[in-house]
Amino acid sequence: MSEHVETRIRAGRVRGLRRDDGSIAFLGIPFAEPPVGELRFAAPVPHRPWEGVRDALEHGATPKRPIRGEVTLIPEPAILGDSTLNVDVFTPDVAGSAPVLVYIHGGGYTEGSPASPWYDGAAFARDGVVTVNVSYRLGFDGFGWIADAPSNRGLRDLLLALEWVRDDIRSFGGDPDRVTIAGQSAGGNAVLTLMATPAAAGLFRGAWAMSAPDTTVEPERAERLGRRVAELLDVEPTRAGLSTVDELTVRRTQAVAARPHDDPAQVLRELLADGIAWAPLRDGDLLPERPLEALRAGAAHDIPLVIGATDDEFSMALDAAARRLRLLPPSLLLARADVPRRVRRAWLAANREVRRSGAARTVGRFITDAVFRSVVLRALAARGDAPTWAYRFSWRSTKSGIAIHCLDVPFFFDCLDEPHVAGLTGAHPPQELADAVHGAAVAFIRDGDPGWERYPSSGAARRFDLPAGVDSDPFAGARPLL
Repeated sequence: MSEHVETRIRAGRVRGLRRDDGSIAFLGIPFAEPPVGELRFAAPVPHRPWEGVRDALEHGATPKRPIRGEVTLIPEPAILGDSTLNVDVFTPDVAGSAPVLVYIHGGGYTEGSPASPWYDGAAFARDGVVTVNVSYRLGFDGFGWIADAPSNRGLRDLLLALEWVRDDIRSFGGDPDRVTIAGQSAGGNAVLTLMATPAAAGLFRGAWAMSAPDTTVEPERAERLGRRVAELLDVEPTRAGLSTVDELTVRRTQAVAARPHDDPAQVLRELLADGIAWAPLRDGDLLPERPLEALRAGAAHDIPLVIGATDDEFSMALDAAARRLRLLPPSLLLARADVPRRVRRAWLAANREVRRSGAARTVGRFITDAVFRSVVLRALAARGDAPTWAYRFSWRSTKSGIAIHCLDVPFFFDCLDEPHVAGLTGAHPPQELADAVHGAAVAFIRDGDPGWERYPSSGAARRFDLPAGVDSDPFAGARPLL
């Protein structure tokens, strides 16, 4: 039977719910003041104390976005409200000292929310882990250049959330000295970014990066895009000017400012050259270097890292144009995207079996390799002899026929019975695989070792598939892009 559970944090008492599965959920706890009014484009401010007991029974508000159908492959509901900087905590018990997982959602830094049922921490609580899902500002409000505003506001939100975990997680039965950060897609990039952020030192002891792109915006591009947004809105590129425009209007305008072209070759060219528009900025201050460069220079060398990707992250990226591209040789499309002749010839030679799936899927796999799988290889090289483990998620969805982007998330959280999961995995996804992926995550969070040999000594990766295996040359098809 469900029952209320209370605990005290620095800001006051909070009331959560012990659920029928035995886990206790505290939802929508604010770690910062609402980022509205004078605080909209400011660095986050810790939430002021409250009187009495605050209910933590429902998910908190999410960054503003139009209420419409899902725009990511994961169900991530939009929840109205101003207090968007909040955490959800799932724990086996408020007494104890359990290891902690801090999970950062993806969504390209413009979408997503921690309120997804896929991010429910019930399975981790069952296995003795406290889970904290964090919210952060997205898009222009979180990462856009503004002349007189602090940079990287969304990254600063994540740092404050980690400080909240350090200072308050004991109240939920968590050990602040055993915190692992994890994230998928943009969340995986956030994991690598936090590893490269000096201000994050000491806030976590392990990291798990899933499908992490190498996405960092350079200062010149950030200012150009920020000025373009202000120009389209007909305001000054200042806090005062941009504060006169509501967040939804800014969201629509940010899409126009960074809108890709309809030409598939141009889309690919811009994606490969620049990456996404709204993402952490190499500002020389909070983030002095690009993450992989920082890792190569020794940043977070003592932090154990698990990193990997699915086999077909964005292999479906050009499916909508498949009919239009069916007669176009992949080599020509890659040439139009300014991929150097030497690189495209070597990549096509290393991926002959992919070419049988047609031009759209072949170029889609190229995007997968360029944006995700080659990043894993570069991160592994940058880490040197630091404690690092690599994996591939190779199991193919019976719905799409490929190991698509986001497919590994419900296996990581062991939530295969959630009703939306079959829409991505197909019917009857294998529990045996969830046991393997989730079990590895629990082992890493608990012991700092996911259960297979480190990459630096073995040069191999764990392959999550049925049957499971070990690959001596992981992501071989992506090597020509290094």
